Amino acid sequence: MIIATGATGTLNGATVERLLEKLPAEQIGVSVRDPERAAHLERRGVRVRQGTYDDPDALRRSFEGADQVLLVSSSDLTADVLAQHRRAIDAAVDAGARRILYTSAFGAGFDTPYPPLALHAATEQHLAKSGAAWTSLRNGFYGDLDQLLGLWRTTRTIARPTDGPFAWVDRRDAAEAAAAILFGDGDGDFDGVVDLVPGRPVTLADFAAAASDVTGEPVERVVVDDEEWVAGEVDAGMPEAAARFSLSMFRATREGHFSGPDPTLTRLLGREARTPADMMADHLGA
Repeated sequence: MIIATGATGTLNGATVERLLEKLPAEQIGVSVRDPERAAHLERRGVRVRQGTYDDPDALRRSFEGADQVLLVSSSDLTADVLAQHRRAIDAAVDAGARRILYTSAFGAGFDTPYPPLALHAATEQHLAKSGAAWTSLRNGFYGDLDQLLGLWRTTRTIARPTDGPFAWVDRRDAAEAAAAILFGDGDGDFDGVVDLVPGRPVTLADFAAAASDVTGEPVERVVVDDEEWVAGEVDAGMPEAAARFSLSMFRATREGHFSGPDPTLTRLLGREARTPADMMADHLGA
């Protein structure tokens, strides 16, 4: 049985949908904080059990019978995220899982200005010591495009600090690749770190060009000084700590932490990954 956490979220929810295209529902389980939100999966025959990264006993029960466990990285900003990840890994081992997969991030490492990358690297260290086979799915960046690009639809500008090339991946592509690895599709060794990024990195200028093409109106990329940008975000209501956290991501891109390509995602998808233009068109049509 394959069991996924975070199945009521966008990423692992899409992964479960992909698995349902490949496997009978009774071979899939989910561990979720609120089982009522997974009722749509239970109606289709997926095993639904309650579990949270803060309750090891519930996690072990929710992982019972798992051959593979897919762990989504925690997004709880109020929690000790690394401790949560360690509890989840230990619970999967205790439940007898043969393989543990974890949704990490491309560029994970300790020498980085972007704090989440160090958390992912520390989680990978715990995976390596767990005694189970493991796969770290180092996905490219994904997220809300308006959060990345700002108020571009109103201003017709993408006004952000200096960036550098970064790997941006559509969540649907990341989910499809994860399902392929879980199902055993494709050639290759998926032990340890697996980079899941498009064939080439992009920049905010690429998103500006894509927005111009999709809307038929010019969208300009405008570079804003770091401190000026932080001050502007604070004036708009963002806590300064959150603004500086976002700034650390831009710093990491321009220092080259997210710029390397890798062919694995394309191979698993059997096609090229979605481009900024594809994502912009889908985003505007949603």
